[in-house]
Amino acid sequence: MSDVIGAILTGGKSTRMGRDKADVIVGDQTMLAMVAKAMSKTVEQVVLLGADRDNWVCWPDVVHASGPLAGVATALTRAGSDRVLVVAVDQPFVRSETMRALLAVDSDVPVVPVDATGSRQVTCSVYPTSIADAAIDEAANGGSIQTLLDRVSFRAVTADEWSVWGEDGRSWFSVDTDEDLATGVREYL
Repeated sequence: MSDVIGAILTGGKSTRMGRDKADVIVGDQTMLAMVAKAMSKTVEQVVLLGADRDNWVCWPDVVHASGPLAGVATALTRAGSDRVLVVAVDQPFVRSETMRALLAVDSDVPVVPVDATGSRQVTCSVYPTSIADAAIDEAANGGSIQTLLDRVSFRAVTADEWSVWGEDGRSWFSVDTDEDLATGVREYL
């Protein structure tokens, strides 16, 4: 059993964006390629959580639920590792340095950045596979990643810690609209 795998959440409907976020071009590559490139510098195995895509290892949801918790539950159930590094495909500016730093935090509970406003950044986090049953149960009962964290607890990584890593919030900057994309390109490329 390896220590960690990387999993990219790609199963969203992209309703606000109006097209598949994985295929949205940022600079000269897709959001999926950007996240996968940064993640592959951090972990040996990268999988996609969502529908099949050519040339990728894809894990469709094992639980019928909506939202990213279904993907997280799938990863925790299928991973042959102790932990899963999860990043959403719509976070194309994620830094491999931040992912490595999150993985370096010693914790038996999820390791979750908390931004300067106090919001838990659940789609740029590390989850132990030991909570797989709780994740499946939470997803099956209509919960979310947020309610899962309320249930199992988590190790918060606050701004005073992640800013030392050189992180400025770009790793969890979510591109949900074309306006978000323009803002991200302006601020982070």
